[in-house]
Amino acid sequence: MNYRCETDLAAIKSYLQNAAVVAFDFETSPLLQYRDDPRAALDAHRACIVGISLSTGEGSAIYVPLEHLGGGNADRAQVIPFLQDALWMNPAVVKVAHNLAFESMFLYAMGIVLQPPCYDTIAAAQMTLKSTFEFRALSDSGLKKLVPELLGDELPTFEDVTDGRFFDEFAADDPETVRYACADSDYTLRLYRRFNEWFDAYLPRHRWIVENIESPTAVYCGLMKYNGLLMDETAMIRKQGECADRLLELRERIRTLIGDVDIGANAGTQAFKDYLFKTLGLPVLKTTAKNAEAADDQTMVMLAEWCAEHRPELVPLFELVQEYRRWSKLKTTYIDGYLRFINPATGRIHPDLLPLATETGRFAARNPNMQNCPRKTNDPVGIRAFILAPEGQVLVSCDFSQIELRVGAFYCRDPKMLETYRSGGDIHAATTSVIFGIPYDQAVDKDAPDYKERRTIAKNVNFGVFYGLFARGLQRTLRFKAGLDKSLPECEAIIANLKAGYPNLARWQEQARQAAMRRQYTQTFLGRRRYLPGIRSQDWGKRSFAERCALNTPIQGTAADILKLSLGRLITGLLDRPWLRPILQIHDELVFELPEGRLTEAVAFIQESMDARLFPEWDVPLVAEASWGYDFGHLNEME
Repeated sequence: MNYRCETDLAAIKSYLQNAAVVAFDFETSPLLQYRDDPRAALDAHRACIVGISLSTGEGSAIYVPLEHLGGGNADRAQVIPFLQDALWMNPAVVKVAHNLAFESMFLYAMGIVLQPPCYDTIAAAQMTLKSTFEFRALSDSGLKKLVPELLGDELPTFEDVTDGRFFDEFAADDPETVRYACADSDYTLRLYRRFNEWFDAYLPRHRWIVENIESPTAVYCGLMKYNGLLMDETAMIRKQGECADRLLELRERIRTLIGDVDIGANAGTQAFKDYLFKTLGLPVLKTTAKNAEAADDQTMVMLAEWCAEHRPELVPLFELVQEYRRWSKLKTTYIDGYLRFINPATGRIHPDLLPLATETGRFAARNPNMQNCPRKTNDPVGIRAFILAPEGQVLVSCDFSQIELRVGAFYCRDPKMLETYRSGGDIHAATTSVIFGIPYDQAVDKDAPDYKERRTIAKNVNFGVFYGLFARGLQRTLRFKAGLDKSLPECEAIIANLKAGYPNLARWQEQARQAAMRRQYTQTFLGRRRYLPGIRSQDWGKRSFAERCALNTPIQGTAADILKLSLGRLITGLLDRPWLRPILQIHDELVFELPEGRLTEAVAFIQESMDARLFPEWDVPLVAEASWGYDFGHLNEME
C-alpha cells in the first residue's frame, strides 16, 4: 500500500490536485475532561479530530495528523481552511465517506456544511442486496464487515489497534497509526467503486438515490445530531415526580377493585391476564402471534365494550387500566427515557436519526426515539414543551400538509383529487361530499348537521383506503381512533362510495397489485425498490401483508423521497444562513432553531426549499405549513 503520513501543506495540495473523487475519514479522541467516557470520541461536542486520512486512488492514501500528543502534527490553521475550499465545499469534487453523518457532524462543529456532490458508502451498502430479496441492514453495513465480504481483505478493528488507548496517544508517524487511518479512506473509496459497479449492473436508480437523496440526507442528519434539542431539565424532573404520584394514585384505585394482583409497570403481567381471563372469566377477544391471550390497549378497549353490555360493573376497571398505562408510558418512555440522554456538555438531547431504517425509506430515530414524541392532543404532561428555544431564539416547524394524500393523488391521477389540490381545496371535505353524497359547500360547513362525525370518517377513510383498508379495518379504526361505532355494512358502503367517487383510485390500486405480483417488488416513483416475495404466497396473511405493502410503499416511500430531496436544497442554502440550525425531523415535519428576528426570512427559505417542484413529472402542489414558538409544545401557526 502507498500509505504515508503527511504534514506539509504543499504535499497535501499536490496529492489532491486534479482528483475528481476523494474519500476521507476522521480519527477522533475525547477531550481531556471526557477521557473517562470512551464513547465521547463519537461526540463532536466532547471530542476533536485527531487526524484526517484522504484517498484518491486504490491502494493510495495520506494521513494528516492534527492533534496527536506525539510524532508531529500538520498546521491545523492551514490544513482545515485548505480542505474546506479544495474538498468539502468544492462542487467539482465528489466527497466520499463511510457514515457521512459522522464526518458531517465534526465538520459542522468547525462551522463547515459539507456540500454536494457527496457519497455515503454506508447508505450505498443499505441500498444493495445481501440476498435475492433482502437489502442490507445498518448492522450489515460496517466498514470492517463489508471489506472482507466484498473486497476479500481483512481490516483490524479500532479496538485491536488501540488496545484501550485513545488515538491521539499514538505517535502520528507510527506505521501502524498511518496504516490503520489510511486503510479506512482507501477501502471506502474501493467500496464506492464496487457499489457503483453493482448499481450500474443491477439497480441504476439506486445509485441515483444514493448520490442525490441519501448522501445529502446523511449530511443533514449530521447537522441535526450536532445541534440537538435543548431540554427543560428542571420541568422534566418536576413532571417526573407528578407522574409518579399520579401512578401511585391510579394503582391504589385499581387495587381497590382487584385486590393485590401484581399489575407491574404497565398492567400487562401474566398475573393480571390470569385475573381477567381466569378469575373473572372474561372472553379472549384477541390473541398474540404466539396464540396467547392479548392484553394490549386495543384489547382493553374491546373488553371495556364487551363489559359495557355484559358486565357493566367492570367498565371502571378498564378505564383505570388505560389511564394507568397512559401515564406509565409518559413517565417511563418520555420523561425517564429522555432524561437519560441529556448530554452533560450541552444540556441537549442528540438523537440518532436513521434515514434508511425502514423499508419505505422513511426516517427512524433512536437514543432516544424522537419520532414517537406525543402530540399535545394525547399528552396531559406536555412532553413537547420540554424542548426549548434558547434565549433570543425561536423554534420553527415546517410540516408537509397531507403529503401522502397528495402523492396518492399524483399516482392515481383522479381528476377530482387533482383539482381539489390544484385549486387549494379541502380534500377531506371533498371526500365527505363523495362518500355521503352531499354538496361540497355542505361538507365544508362547520355548522352543518353531522359535520364533525362525517369529517372524522372522511379523514380516516382518506388515510386508510389508499393503503387497501377493508371494511372491517375501517370499522376498527373508527372505533379505536375516533370513538365512532359503525356497522360493517355501513363501513362497506363508505368504502364503496369512495371508490365510486374516485374511480381512478381503485384502478391504480389494482394496477399496483398486479405489477407487484408480476415483479415481486414495488417501488417509489424515483425507483426506491422494496421486494415482496410474499405476494405470491399461498399463506393468506403473508400475501395480504405484501399486497398492502404494494400500495403503501409507493406512496409513503415517494413522500419520504420528497422530504429528503428538500434536505439537499436546505443544505445548499445553509451556507448563507449559518444562523439557521436544523434540530429535528419527525415524519413529514422539519424543525429548526433560529434568532427571533430572522423568523420571516427563515420560513420563506424553508418553505421555498420544501415546496419546490421535485422532478419534471410532479404536478401536484406541495404545501409546507409553518408554525413557531418558544417551546415545541406551544407553536403558533403562520399564514
